[in-house]
Amino acid sequence: MSIESTASLHTTGPWFRPSAPEAGRTGQEGDARASRQEEEPSSASVSKQEPKQEPKQEPAEQRELQALRRRDAEVRAHEMAHLSAAGQYAGGGASFEYERGPDGRQYAVGGKVSIDTSEVAGDPEATLDKAETIRRAALAPAQPSATDRQVASKAAAMAAQARIELAEQHRDEGGAVSGQRAIGAYTETAGPERPTFSAIA
Repeated sequence: MSIESTASLHTTGPWFRPSAPEAGRTGQEGDARASRQEEEPSSASVSKQEPKQEPKQEPAEQRELQALRRRDAEVRAHEMAHLSAAGQYAGGGASFEYERGPDGRQYAVGGKVSIDTSEVAGDPEATLDKAETIRRAALAPAQPSATDRQVASKAAAMAAQARIELAEQHRDEGGAVSGQRAIGAYTETAGPERPTFSAIA
């Protein structure tokens, strides 16, 4: 704000004492101004007596707002359930799709959580644990979506494959151990080799 505009806001100027002839006129003019001010209310007082009223929302807008608020709460709870159950396999936080309501605010109407669904290479046991976690995360919300159920189905298939690989791994390890035990048992039964001698007459 400039100095000139600040100065123009002052309601009284520098005080000075009027001369004797001017004093009477000044007093009469002041009384006349005071009487006019008492008779005519100022614009400021009128504005105070009539406060501005905010526009009322139409019933249709109210219903839309209620629906948006309800949807926003459902979406956020849904994605939070995914995040809580996914744990370390969640790829960051949830992302949302927004819609502007009649009140000018943004409401979440859709969302998603990225989850790592890849196998653990060379470790079927870790893959099995991961697949079970993914399946729980996909079905964690109270009302899983069609996409959630698809992810859960893929996780179940990955868990089944991991169980097959684990069984094969245990069978191979068991065969190797059985073979080692058989070799050891044969060695103990045969005992150490005895030297043989041949005599020529």
